[in-house]
Amino acid sequence: MKNDRLSFREMIVVFLKGLFMGSADIIPGVSGGTIALITGIYERLIFALKGINFRFAFYFVNGFFNKKYFSQAKKSFLEIDFVFLVPLAGGVSVAFLVLARVLKIALTSFPAYTFAFFFGLILSSSLLVYQSIKNVRASSVVLGLCGFFGAFFFVGLNPLSGEHNLIVLFFSGVISFCAMILPGISGAFLLLFLGQYQHMLEALNQFWIPDMVSYVAGGLVGLLLFSRFLSFLLGKYRVGTLSFLLGLMLGALRLPGEEIMNNGGDMVLIFVSGFIGFVCVVFFAVFRLRVERQSHGSDGSG
Repeated sequence: MKNDRLSFREMIVVFLKGLFMGSADIIPGVSGGTIALITGIYERLIFALKGINFRFAFYFVNGFFNKKYFSQAKKSFLEIDFVFLVPLAGGVSVAFLVLARVLKIALTSFPAYTFAFFFGLILSSSLLVYQSIKNVRASSVVLGLCGFFGAFFFVGLNPLSGEHNLIVLFFSGVISFCAMILPGISGAFLLLFLGQYQHMLEALNQFWIPDMVSYVAGGLVGLLLFSRFLSFLLGKYRVGTLSFLLGLMLGALRLPGEEIMNNGGDMVLIFVSGFIGFVCVVFFAVFRLRVERQSHGSDGSG
């Protein structure tokens, strides 16, 4: 795919789409990849990420020994789709910083209702993942059960909940950022599962630079390297991978479930909050389906 130039107006539109993506990425249960698909930028996003390479750095260093490498460094650097990635990343970043404050207040003042909302989001997302699994085999069931029991017991033990050092945050970034670009899989959910969600909200609110840098650095490594591995798994072992992820999501529901029970509250409001979360994902799924049908229809008519 060609890295098309964007006008200033188009860059503003990409920035706004980044806002929507960031808003989805910071809420457990909603995938930024789904928003990218709905808004029509998913293919360019994947192409732009795959097009990032660091050959320009190699050429630049060699340019001090042979000047012809400087021109190759410039050419390689300009091949990166900056006109798309910069405004998109800007939108995602602004959404993170703004919503982090909102979610911190919600988790502090209304924990039961907020976790009920998360519960509905994750449950609805897991049902959509289940719906996308075709030709289930015994091995898929085993992988699903492994994901379920692994997540269920991990959340119960939660060994990483007290560890927020830079190494843990780096690898949390690797894992959560990978999920952010996969439609249907929530990066914030994985961050919640790893016990780092509330800590990172606090880091964003308080501008804890080392924590933020470590997390984002891990995220960039995940996007550039590990996301390709996940894409490979989904391409070659789609059913097994989705089955494991489905089990992971269902097992991890223990976390918001326990938070709801521990914090208490009006059961009617808890149910309503969970229902709203459930419906939000269904809304995005229906919208995504319409976009895909329109896309296939336009391809067929061409």
